[in-house]
Amino acid sequence: MASRELFAYLCVADAARAIAFYREAFDATEMFRLVEPGGRIGHAEVDFGGTTLMLCEEFPELGIRRPDPSHGHSATLHLHVDDADTTIRRAIAAGATLERAASDAFYGERSGVVIDPCGHRWSIGHSIEDVTPEEMQRRYAALMAQG
Repeated sequence: MASRELFAYLCVADAARAIAFYREAFDATEMFRLVEPGGRIGHAEVDFGGTTLMLCEEFPELGIRRPDPSHGHSATLHLHVDDADTTIRRAIAAGATLERAASDAFYGERSGVVIDPCGHRWSIGHSIEDVTPEEMQRRYAALMAQG
């Protein structure tokens, strides 16, 4: 059996608000949404430059719940962009909270972290140099040795 694709599938409190945020902050495009008679969005898909993000609203009856940032984060979405600083500023202007400002990292990327209005954690970065896995490991070990 071969895997073909991997999609992130997020649960949010308000899918319409999430889609509006992703459109404003990240230039995402809504592909479609499925709405229940009561108004709950049961499924939606958003395109991020050729990558699909799926989302739904809570289904407590099935144990599907939105994140609770007060308990930390078990997952981070990494969005690779042309300009991390600009994208982070746009995300904050659209309602995200800054967790870590953009900075240059040992692995050859400039990146920062925001929490979107739905509570999901996003690492946003762009490449600043090509670094081999061996060099990355050397730099990582040196960084860890510094304490």
